[in-house]
Amino acid sequence: MNSEMLDRIVNAVLYEGYMLYPYRPSALKNAQRFNFGVIYPRAYAEAQGSGDAWAMQTECLLQGKANAECAVRVRFLRMVSRSILKPRASSSERHREPGDFEFVDRLEIAAKTYQPWQEAAEETIEVAPFDVCTSTAQPTRWPFSFSPWRKTETVRDRFEAICGLIQWDTKVISGAIELSAERLRDDLFKLKVRITNDSKIDGNGMRREAALEQSLVSAHTIMGLRGGEFVSLADPPDAYRTLALFCQNVGTWPILVGTPGDRDTLLSSPIILSDYPEVAPESPGDLFDGAEMDEILSLRILTMTDEEKREMSQSDARARRILERTEHLSAEHWMKLHGAWRGLRAAKGNTP
Repeated sequence: MNSEMLDRIVNAVLYEGYMLYPYRPSALKNAQRFNFGVIYPRAYAEAQGSGDAWAMQTECLLQGKANAECAVRVRFLRMVSRSILKPRASSSERHREPGDFEFVDRLEIAAKTYQPWQEAAEETIEVAPFDVCTSTAQPTRWPFSFSPWRKTETVRDRFEAICGLIQWDTKVISGAIELSAERLRDDLFKLKVRITNDSKIDGNGMRREAALEQSLVSAHTIMGLRGGEFVSLADPPDAYRTLALFCQNVGTWPILVGTPGDRDTLLSSPIILSDYPEVAPESPGDLFDGAEMDEILSLRILTMTDEEKREMSQSDARARRILERTEHLSAEHWMKLHGAWRGLRAAKGNTP
């Protein structure tokens, strides 16, 4: 399996919809983010009704030998709440304590704007390789837990006086990955991977923005197989077509990844993809908006006003990298973005 190819596909899935053009917090499109692959805390999801999921389930078919082993990796984004604080009017500039600051919606220092935002940190849950045959008799439950953390950074003016704080916070996330297998024929199995979010929430957790801080966002499952092959569910062989219909996938879409023909790696994606997806080699980098072409989005970024670019660059580090990369694209790269021919072959015989 080409790990570099897999990483490009997985990262594209991970950040799909992370921040949409025009990449500004004030843009209406970014008012409600993270709509793909969200596994909410169970208490929140059940209180909202059937629209929000607290579990994600993958079922797939695999042909395996007696010693077939499967390794499971779950990747997701963890929300990091960025808050902005400024000194209280009554506090002493020389001896300020943590309690001398108050939260604000906006802080402007030295022509730079600081504002609250939900950033994201990548997280991975690694499940040790397990024997597929053994799992038919003994399902496995793999608990996981991520502890909360806090980080702060001082904001200083041009005289080096402390005039604000940036504070990053995360909350606890806990749940489990449940693994089981069912033997359908001598060498054919149905594998189930179920991810649940059992995080305990407080009263504020009933708000979506707060619930996201304890959610698995853009969650997806990567499965690697030794001693066997996965069966395509997007285009199953005729012999397995009926069995494939009985695989129940909730909030996810399993596809084969790698070089066409490889069957040792499966990606269970929260967005619909075909087997063996690829990232175009002409793409200069992530744009987080799969509904558009790189050329169109890049051209639109260049047409933004100076004020819009300023907000984009100061709102999020990933958005700032998009702006910097786009503004420095060479003429040669722009020509590559304009279009490429693929799959051409020599014509034979008479064309009707």
